[in-house]
Amino acid sequence: MEMDRIDQIVDRYRAEPSALIQVLLDIQAMFHWLPTEALERVSRSLGVPMARIRHIATFYKAFSLAPRGRHEIHLCMGTACHVRGAPRVLDSLTEVTGIGPGETDLDLDFSLETVNCLGCCALGPVMEIDGKTHGKMSPARAAAVVESYK
Repeated sequence: MEMDRIDQIVDRYRAEPSALIQVLLDIQAMFHWLPTEALERVSRSLGVPMARIRHIATFYKAFSLAPRGRHEIHLCMGTACHVRGAPRVLDSLTEVTGIGPGETDLDLDFSLETVNCLGCCALGPVMEIDGKTHGKMSPARAAAVVESYK
């Protein structure tokens, strides 16, 4: 575990307990998840009980207490995307990655999540990988996009 980097993150926020969420976001960005060792270090450094940190880490969907893939795939399953074929796109993503919604592959290359809306309904079905939006997805296009991240 890279404790020096965690200490740098905490120091960036002057070890202020009020900066806990931002500290956790930075650690999540660095590791793609929140390792227990990192949370324990943050708890000691900020003087925030582990129970409070775990409560926050489980409340917000942005955080993960389990390892996540280097590439995070979010597929919109909202009404507009659903009626335009999102379930078929999901089947294609599951086939190409070998994982289902809420899972991460064993190589930690991909994590797959379904979401209710990505806010660009006119482009449905919409998929987001590492924050980049891909619209008007078909099963074949979605598979090709994911392959380009391998």
